[in-house]
Amino acid sequence: MRRILRDLKILILTNLWLVPVIAGLVGALFYFVAPPPPMHARMATGAEGGGYHAFAERLQAELALQGFSLELVPSAGSADNLSKLGSGEVELALVQSGQELTLSDEARDKLSGLGVMYREPLWLFLGNKVKFERLADLLKLRLAIGSPGSGTQAVTAALFAANQIDQPQYPESWQQLGGSRAADALIDGKLDAAFFVGPAENALIQRLAAEPKVHLVSLRRTEAYLARLPYLSQLQVGEGMLNMAHNTPDHKIVTLGPVATLVAGKEFHPSLTPLILEAAKTVLKNGSLLDPAGSYPAKPPLSLNTLSEADYYYDKGLPILQRYLPFRIASLADRYIILAIPLLVLLFPLFKAIGPIYQWRIRARIYRWYKHLREIDQQLYKGQLDSDIGAEIERLEKLEDELARVEVPLSYSNELYELHMHLRYMIERLIAYKRRTTTAAKVG
Repeated sequence: MRRILRDLKILILTNLWLVPVIAGLVGALFYFVAPPPPMHARMATGAEGGGYHAFAERLQAELALQGFSLELVPSAGSADNLSKLGSGEVELALVQSGQELTLSDEARDKLSGLGVMYREPLWLFLGNKVKFERLADLLKLRLAIGSPGSGTQAVTAALFAANQIDQPQYPESWQQLGGSRAADALIDGKLDAAFFVGPAENALIQRLAAEPKVHLVSLRRTEAYLARLPYLSQLQVGEGMLNMAHNTPDHKIVTLGPVATLVAGKEFHPSLTPLILEAAKTVLKNGSLLDPAGSYPAKPPLSLNTLSEADYYYDKGLPILQRYLPFRIASLADRYIILAIPLLVLLFPLFKAIGPIYQWRIRARIYRWYKHLREIDQQLYKGQLDSDIGAEIERLEKLEDELARVEVPLSYSNELYELHMHLRYMIERLIAYKRRTTTAAKVG
């Protein structure tokens, strides 16, 4: 056991040169590796109490379980959300599909779609005494078209434009109202009709669905709208789907609606994509009244750029390490593994050189003695030791004592013993040579 430990000690001491080399390479690894993604982001959510804000609160709670802080920033709606993304005020925002088309190509290229979170139906509620067939019938009514800059106003404006009714043609009876203000005015009889955009579970939509003074109507010619406004989708709402107790709607209806898209700005760290999307998937796993379970998140609209991390998530799911490890640990491991590969490529030839270098170093401890033996042998051949032969013999005997203290691994002992033999052989030669020269001197 002692010999094994001694051999191991020799091996370590022989290859100490590897320590600064490996330390330098590992230092370079930590220097060049990309910093971990931030565990904080800001998200524009629309008005408090709206559908966007409700979804953002659920997403915030889910991300908190992973140690990620999502700061919610209220806004005036989709248009305001896009503005906040463009200015860098927030990294994430929910945006109504179609709103991105209002941006310039340059501004849109700075945004990335992470995915569709859910569908946003357009609801048209009317007073019970109001009759409705098509959108043109609304021109003579007191109508709420959504608050300025809201997603509701953006959708209604697109529908009216498809009917060649542009904003300058809007009658004075139309009001730019939305949310609870429009709902209150409709229920109080101050409005004849009002548009709303939001999920079926939204508190405002549920309030109107339970209100006996208003009723929900179906939109006609939906195929014609879809052909002109491809960012919208058609939704069928079955009888009683919104409220079974009040049987709202009282018959099957068809409506249109955009989709709520989660959009990232230029300040968003792409590595956070799988974390955000997986949290959204958990939030949306049970579906909704209109969206089947497991339908969302889905790939974003083609009008937006898509991050490669989002494409990977939709095609293959979470990155392998994030399936088994917390996000923070998996993210760090991903970065170090990428740079560890070239590090291992560099280390492989270094470790491969350990054997030959170790062999050379051990043999060097033995072979350096042969240099002196060679010099003596040459001096004997040239006859240059006559005056100093006794001192040389004494020197070799001291070297023999020193050689006895030289440690080498067991596998190299045979070479050490051969050196002992050669050293003794040279001493015997010198002694014999001294005797001959002494005898020759006496005879002479």
